[in-house]
Amino acid sequence: MDREHLIKARDGAKAAADRFRPVTVTYEAEYPLQVVQMDHTLVDIIIVDEYFRKPLGRPTLTLQIDVATRVIPGFYISLEKPSATSVGMAIRHAVLPKDAWLTERELTFAWPIFGLPDILHLDNASEFHSRALSRGCQQFGIDLHYRPPRTPHFGGHIERLIGTTIGEVNLLPGTTFSNIQNKGDFDAEGEACMTLKEFERWFALQVGIYHGTIHRALGVPPMTAWRDDQTKRTEPLRLPADQQRFLFDFLPFEMRRVRRDGIKLFHLVYWHGALTTLVANGVHKFPIKYNPLNLSAIYLELPGGEHVIVPLRDKRRPAITKFEHDYALRALRERGRGAVDEQVLFEMVSTQRSIGLAAVTKTRGARRTTQRLVDALIRGEPPTVHLEAREANEQLAAPNLDWPVVPFAIEERS
Repeated sequence: MDREHLIKARDGAKAAADRFRPVTVTYEAEYPLQVVQMDHTLVDIIIVDEYFRKPLGRPTLTLQIDVATRVIPGFYISLEKPSATSVGMAIRHAVLPKDAWLTERELTFAWPIFGLPDILHLDNASEFHSRALSRGCQQFGIDLHYRPPRTPHFGGHIERLIGTTIGEVNLLPGTTFSNIQNKGDFDAEGEACMTLKEFERWFALQVGIYHGTIHRALGVPPMTAWRDDQTKRTEPLRLPADQQRFLFDFLPFEMRRVRRDGIKLFHLVYWHGALTTLVANGVHKFPIKYNPLNLSAIYLELPGGEHVIVPLRDKRRPAITKFEHDYALRALRERGRGAVDEQVLFEMVSTQRSIGLAAVTKTRGARRTTQRLVDALIRGEPPTVHLEAREANEQLAAPNLDWPVVPFAIEERS
């Protein structure tokens, strides 16, 4: 079996086509961040868990490329399938300055790539057509362009980049190889030794190397092209004025009313003292945003664009993920529980966690689920300061519900 047929059998026709079809690049850009392409790929490596160093499976990489300069604005790696959330996390990483992110990972190279793109160029996967992505891009003045049907060459830049970066993975322990001849009798699971955090750090180092290596099409390193081509921009680089809250606009949302007992979402009840003045407007529905990686808080968007961070009403509840919630709800339905309340839901989640921990040393599925849970809760942790400096029971001024939902202020960088 040749390489292309191996990838097609293992990862699907799209993954094989992205890796091996001839690419005639016709989609171009004139200046940095005019057009950014984004796509996902399964990485050819087996990740191990943080505790027992046993195999979990292959991670998904969400990667971006600036078409004009070929720099990598950002990426996101997880054990989850591609989703609106992984798209939002990748956009946040790409748009915001990365100094703190690099410091947290003890990385010392420079990655001065940040700013809002003018255009996001995407394929037609469902996660790229989510309400969350559409609304977030509208808020920040980002145009969404999709590849026309049957024109794969329009995504040539990101596909080439994926092929380049994934090729380096074959040098790592735990690689599954994309080439059957290279694989031979290699035991990928037996050789696997990198955790998700370690692989993320390794990949970031590869980004630094890539940025400093001469690009064949450009004739200069991507980082040099990024710096030199800033003069081609007709406007300064743009940054979100409120960087901490930037992700909120790319999170999935539901419309809900604020009632006397709080906001009910997914059978969970959320409350914050600042919502008291909104109760009287019980007929008005607000966008309630949530992070599937951590349901310990939700984010209510006011008509003027400000967000209120609303925690669970019962603060004794542990943080749970959306996939834990959905699994628990499904289990309760299968047991004939027609009516489900918050208490029963958390009891089921607790039971599932106990079962998972008991099985974690025995099965890869249990280890993968546990590691997904740990990673999700860490990455989805809501800001610790609710309503910035406001006290928990300070009331909001009654909002003008006739206001339009306006975009956040944009800070310009020269």
